[in-house]
Amino acid sequence: MTVDLCIAVVILINFDPAYPGFQFIEERRWIDSLSVQYKLGIDGVSVLFLPLTIVLFLGVVVSSWHSVQSLPRLYYSLLLLLESTIVGVFCALDTILFFLFWELTLIPLYFLISLWGVGANRRYAAVKYTMFMLVGGVPLLFGFLLLAFNHAEVTGGGIPQGLSFDYIDLLQVQVSDELQLLVFLLLLTGFAVKTPVFPLHTWLPVVSMEGPASIAALMTGLKLGAYGIIRFVVPLAPQAANDLHWFLAGLGVVGILYGAVAAIHQTNIRRMLAYASISHVGLVLLGIASFNLQGVQGAVFQLLNFTVVAGGIFLLTGLLQQRIGSTDIISLGGAAKSMPLLASFFFLFGLAGLGIPLTSGFPAELLLIVSALQTHTGAGLAALFGVVLSAAYFLRIYRRAFFGPAQNTVVSEAMDLQPRELLTASVIAFLILLAGLFPSVILNLTKTSSLKWVERLTSL
Repeated sequence: MTVDLCIAVVILINFDPAYPGFQFIEERRWIDSLSVQYKLGIDGVSVLFLPLTIVLFLGVVVSSWHSVQSLPRLYYSLLLLLESTIVGVFCALDTILFFLFWELTLIPLYFLISLWGVGANRRYAAVKYTMFMLVGGVPLLFGFLLLAFNHAEVTGGGIPQGLSFDYIDLLQVQVSDELQLLVFLLLLTGFAVKTPVFPLHTWLPVVSMEGPASIAALMTGLKLGAYGIIRFVVPLAPQAANDLHWFLAGLGVVGILYGAVAAIHQTNIRRMLAYASISHVGLVLLGIASFNLQGVQGAVFQLLNFTVVAGGIFLLTGLLQQRIGSTDIISLGGAAKSMPLLASFFFLFGLAGLGIPLTSGFPAELLLIVSALQTHTGAGLAALFGVVLSAAYFLRIYRRAFFGPAQNTVVSEAMDLQPRELLTASVIAFLILLAGLFPSVILNLTKTSSLKWVERLTSL
């Protein structure tokens, strides 16, 4: 993973933010009879996901250092496979190759949840997650096939000679309004399951409670479904997206309010973080539905923020689980006295999730709320109310878990962050503060590609 991180950093250093197209393209023939290619590339939307994804995976390795006692070789092999498939999701420029990477994430996740989960119903959680994702994959595949058939019809190449699954080619081909509507709904449904969007969210709280906290960190930190909406749904069906902007905004508002209200009523930190994730990703949907530069840049910024903040706070929750044996607030209280470092980093990551100034969450949420107020004023006001609710549920559970008298001797005798864990938390904190103090570093990298994304919608 460290080698992967070095390669990702080299790519980032050599990336040209002024170039609007895809860079570092690798292209090989794969299935000639169907015109399916092994084609990879990155642009300003995807380039930062590569190093941050690997940083999160390195954090998962550190948090699992002492907790994984059974089958460690299999565990870390599955982590490496999962990392490869997720990086492939961010790089794939062929829709069938993308779908392959998308579906391959299910194999390691199923075994990671079912074999190393902490709950009694971990196998049920693994099956539920897998079934949800398999069902969600069906409309995705149909949507990609419809676009390939349309390419053959428009270009006059016939089937199978005229088929194309090349993402760049598909962007250039005219798609009728009726077909765009169907493709939009199919792709949105498939990605909404993974995001997750209410009411397709029920797998996330279950997996967060029953699976390993380190794997829950990956699932809350890496919002592949929201990335898919930005990358595929809107650009490939721009007219339908314009016509149904209210639908996207509505899904976002419902997610914001439902997730926040549900999080307030939770008494377990892991379940609270799962519902908070649903609320935060609703704000991302609202930003995407704004279809302006601030909205898409804010959405990408917030997805990057999830990788560090949501992933980081779940890793700390996993370390708390290892030490106390529970993340129910009834079993905690007074944890800040015995674990001041863990409590401090948890508070910092929580503030970033709330969008407090000087943290990475502030510029992301500011962009999203401003864009929403410009285009969907009522939804923007609802988003502001959701931000207030997020402060309520986080501060409430933080106070009860980390302050007050220690009711449990396990808490009072718990060990604080060890050097390896402290280093991981410090790296994440550094990234949070760096992006909060210098947001232009991220915004400059994403601006050109985001402008191209917006121009595709405004040129209709």
